[in-house]
Parts: sequence; structure tokens; C-alpha cells
Amino acid sequence: MSAYPPIADHGLIGDLQTVALVSSAGTVDWWCTPRFDSPSIFGSLLDQAKGGHCHLAVDLDQVPDVTVKQLYLADTATLLTRFMTPDGVGEVGDYMVPDPSPEATDRHRLHRTVRVVRGTLPFTLEVRPRFDYGRAPHALKLLDEGTALMQGPGTDLFVQTSAPITLTPDGQDAVARFTLAAGEVAAVVLTADATGGPRPDPLIRERALEDFDRCRGFWHDWLHASTYRGRWQGMVNRSAITLKLLTYAPTGAPIAAATMGLPEQIGGERNWDYRYTWIRDGSLTVRALTKLGFTEEAIAFRHWVRDRFEAGGTAAGYPLQIMYRVDGDPRMPEEVLGHWEGYQGSAPVRAGNAAADQVQLDIYGEAAYAFGEGNDMGALRGWRAFTTLMDWFCDRWDVPDEGIWETRGGRQDFTYSRLMSWVAFDRAIRLAQTHSRPADIPRWTAARDAIFLQIGERGWSTERQAFVQNYASDVLDASLLLMPKVGFISSTDPSWLSTLDAMDRDLVSDSLVYRYDPAASPDGLRGSEGTFNLCSFLYVEALARAGRIVQARYAFDKMLTYANHVGLFAEEIGASGEQLGNFPQAFTHLALIDAALALDEELDRRSAWVRSPTG
Repeated sequence: MSAYPPIADHGLIGDLQTVALVSSAGTVDWWCTPRFDSPSIFGSLLDQAKGGHCHLAVDLDQVPDVTVKQLYLADTATLLTRFMTPDGVGEVGDYMVPDPSPEATDRHRLHRTVRVVRGTLPFTLEVRPRFDYGRAPHALKLLDEGTALMQGPGTDLFVQTSAPITLTPDGQDAVARFTLAAGEVAAVVLTADATGGPRPDPLIRERALEDFDRCRGFWHDWLHASTYRGRWQGMVNRSAITLKLLTYAPTGAPIAAATMGLPEQIGGERNWDYRYTWIRDGSLTVRALTKLGFTEEAIAFRHWVRDRFEAGGTAAGYPLQIMYRVDGDPRMPEEVLGHWEGYQGSAPVRAGNAAADQVQLDIYGEAAYAFGEGNDMGALRGWRAFTTLMDWFCDRWDVPDEGIWETRGGRQDFTYSRLMSWVAFDRAIRLAQTHSRPADIPRWTAARDAIFLQIGERGWSTERQAFVQNYASDVLDASLLLMPKVGFISSTDPSWLSTLDAMDRDLVSDSLVYRYDPAASPDGLRGSEGTFNLCSFLYVEALARAGRIVQARYAFDKMLTYANHVGLFAEEIGASGEQLGNFPQAFTHLALIDAALALDEELDRRSAWVRSPTG
């Protein structure tokens, strides 16, 4: 625990209500409970001294020569950290059993099973929680030699271990040293509980092993619904599991990322809290899952969006906020955790997100996505909410906003916001016609066509021969890679191909794509950022659809090399190939799925053309 691990040096586990990050050193250094957006119990990822952690690994004081490998059991969220030494081989299994039932919202159990498969190895265990982002003290009660109760504010941490692990106090924390021989298994179970805590269980090891099988079985059963049989099945499955892990089962609300405060630039101020549900990110997440055959997640999210609309709009008169807490609460005031130093000194560390108060008109296009897929679109309640939203939007689409990237440099007429406004009306018209539902189609059509003409006139730069970020500048923006994807323009239209060429020159670096140039388009923040993984995968898809298959596959294959050792991506890639920003990022993984599907389709089409007798 003497240095911060790389952001990418983690696997993700979770139970569909909360998640934890486990480093390859065997340390749980991030766990917020009872929900994704709750205060942390373990937060040493953002402050080594004050954040708290749970460390379980081979004792390096006794066995300094250790090789560590971390992996997922195939097609599951069960994580193994293997320790290979001259004296033996051992492994720690980390997992949480998914439990989407409403009665499970107050109790969450993190399992850590340790076994030796060869030789004999010594291990060390440290359980050092720091409640409420390290701001609240806790009290330790040892109930017996293998059971400890750590009482914090509102939530207790109940620690149970099996023989031969004997807990001893270290201040208000609990530690242990123990040895296992080949074939021996021990269990450590951490239960965060707001109901008074469970009782000691003499069969804790046996139940932990049963839960190991239950966890693995859940993920195999869930993934069985996938229809994907393409060239990149391993990476697509991993991305699908990651998106599922980041979805709050009781409400169906996906979050943007598992963490808060991880920097887009080491030492910089671009450190945001992403543990919330954005209308945009959630819509794109469920669309990606739907394409793979997972429909329940999309239905749940559509109902969640409908409920947000029915709950009432913002103080400024907009029917939807851009983001919410996973239970639909619109309140997430941003505060600075000044007592935390931040990852490698990247401060300030922010909890909450002030961008919730921004105006981002593109979300109504993404809301149309959320409402517009699946067989439940004909539901009367959902259609009433949707038509009311679209009728309101007819009078509101043509105003400046803060845009997709949540810049803090003032409102602009962003081309992407207009693009997604066009999508909102275009999809609404299609839905009304497809489902024979009542709607003011002439009014919606007039709005759609006006947006189309406006983008062509004001979003196009004759000088750059490209569509640009906003109507007041010639700056390029990678969000516009979605233009052909949403059907606004053909992937082979000359004006789109010239836009793609302009992006190649300005935003692409060795197949990695920047969102925009902050120097050319000030965003109100100091410092810089890395290339944006979402945009890099959107670029792959745009290349593939434009017929540039060789370039697209090369860019995709290179992009996959930036995944971490277990197939996870953060938000950005730094100058030296390091992962930056919150981790893992839903945006990245949903875009990976879309890029793989597009590449598969275009490669299959080309192969069919080559095999054709007339080809």
C-alpha cells in the first residue's frame, strides 16, 4: 500500500447494486455501499492513508519473490488473483453474488476465498474500513476469533473468516496472518449491513464456496441470452458483463462508471463523479445490450425514464434532468472532499456532480432511443409521456446548451445537440407511424426538417469542408462521428467523407481520437486530457461504414491492446498508453460492442461479395 496502483490495474466485481475494484496486489481499494453512489467504505484508490482498504495476498515479508496474475473466470464477473512463488501457488477469488431483489438493498456481501493449489504459502489479511469517504470513525468489536463487527455511521461492516484465519485488533481495524497448504481453502466474507448485522456463521467457508458457484452460474445463465457470435466474442462478452455490472437492478438505471475522482490528467482538476445515471449514457448502454439480445435491461430503463418525466421537470422548466441518482433522485450536490489528496495527488476530489443542472438538449434524442426500442412501445402510459415530451420539445430545440461534453465554458449552439434533436423528432415520427399511435406528426415533421436544414447551413464549414462543433467556430468535435450512425447522413456521402478526413487530420493520433481541442475551443477548465475511448471506437465504426475496412480493423485491433489485463477500459488513454479517468467506463464498453458489430457486418458483407459468382 505504499504507492497508488495504475488505474487499469484492477478487476471489477459487483452484485448489480454496488461494485468493488480489486487490484492485482489483492487489495479492495474501492467499495461504495449500499449503492453505487453511496459514500465509500474502502477508498484508498483516492487516498492511500485516509481512504481505507481490504488487503488479502501472499505475505511479501516472508515470500518476496512472487509473480501475480489476475483473470476472470471465463464469461463471469468472478475474479481470480493468482500468486505464483517458488514455494507454492495460491489464489484469491473475489466475487459478489448478484441479487436484484428489493429486499437485498440494505445488505451487500463481498466474498474473498483463498486457496493454495501447490506447496505451502503464508498470507496476510488487513481489513481497514474508512466510512463516509474516510470522514467518520468506526468502532471494532471482536465477537470471536474469526468474527469482527466494525460499526460505522448508518452501515456496519461485518467480517467473518474461516479457520485457520484468526483476527486480531490493530487499533479499530482487524488483521491476520495465516498459512495454507496445498488443497486448503479459507474464506473471508465482508458484509456491509444497515440492519444490525448478521450473526456469526460456523459454516461460513462452505457457504462461501456455494456462493462462488452461484455467482458463476448467474453470469453463465445471463450471458446465454446473447445472440453475438462474431469475431470478438471474448471482448464483446466482457463488455456486456461490465455494462450489466454497472446497472442498478432495483430500478434498471445504468451508471456511467464505477468510480469518482479518477483524473483525466494526473495532477489535474478534471476529476468528476460518474456514479450516476445519465439519460444519454443509459440510453446508449441499453441499445448496445439490446443489439446483443438482452431486452429486459432496455424495458426497465425505458420505464425508469418515463418515471423521471412523470415525476416533474427541473426548476428551469425542462422536463428531464441530464442525470439522476440510481433511484431517480435528482439531487446530487457537488462537494469537494478536501481531506483526500486524490489519486496521485489529483485534486480536488469531487463527490456529486454539478453538471446535473446543465442544459443538454441532446438527451431528448437519446430519450427517444430509450422509448423507441422494444415491443412494449405500445403501452398507453409510456406513449402519453413520450408525446407530451415531444410536443414540448417542438418549441425548445433551438436554444444554446452546454453540449454532450458538459463543458463549463458557457452555452453554445452545439451541432451535436441539434443532431440529436433531429434524431428525437425523426424517431418519434417513425414510432407513431409504426405503432399507429396518435401524434402531431405535421408539427414534429416541421421541427425535424427545420433542424436538418439548420445543421446543413450553420453546422457546416465551407473552409474546413467539415461539420463542426458549434455554429460559432470551425473547431471539430468527435461526437459528430455519430452523424451517419443515427441516419442523418450517408456513411459514403462526400460531405461526410470530407468531415471524416478532417477529423483524421485534427483529432486522430495513431488511431486514437480526441474529443475536441480544448485550446481551440476553451471548455472552462485548466489542463488537458487524453484521447477519449468512446470516440476511438466510434471512429472505428465510422471507418467501417464508410468502406474503409482495412483502416477500421487496424484501428480496432490496436484499440483492443489498450484494454487492461482483464479486458476493462477506463474513460481515456494517456500519452504513454496508460488508462485515465473513471473506471471502468460504460461509454467505452458500449462503443466497443457497437464497433465490433459494425466491423463484423461489413467484413461479412465483403466476404459475401468476394464469394459471389459475380463478385
